[in-house]
Amino acid sequence: MQITRRLEFDAGHRIPNHQSQCRHLHGHRYAIEITLSGQIIQASGAPEEGMVMDFSEVKAIAQSRLVDVWDHAFLVYAGDKTVVDFLRTLPGHKTVELGCVPTAENLAAEAFRILDPAFRDTFGNQLRLERVRLFETPNNWADAARA
Repeated sequence: MQITRRLEFDAGHRIPNHQSQCRHLHGHRYAIEITLSGQIIQASGAPEEGMVMDFSEVKAIAQSRLVDVWDHAFLVYAGDKTVVDFLRTLPGHKTVELGCVPTAENLAAEAFRILDPAFRDTFGNQLRLERVRLFETPNNWADAARA
């Protein structure tokens, strides 16, 4: 069985070597979908009976490990030195330095890397993260999926 929880956040970024508008500082209303697989929990009387995982728990984990960190932050490639140096001059600015250019593809892969260890089988139902889908816009997204 698979379940999916969707969350949204706002963040800025830029693609430093892009040949079009995306090379400029700008932002998006991102959406992220977290898809988990596992067996339906059959433990009679357990609060999670009949579920793969409680959707509120999926949200709480993704919120604390990723969404709260990235929401209203500027996601910047650490190698984009001019922008990194500029952002460091802004007192209290929420900046997340990444080891990759913050494209939708790289952000989806990074989100998968961050979230994968957080979703573990705690009920013997073989729970695991299957896919992270990151929407940069309603019409553009990237999937990072378990191979």
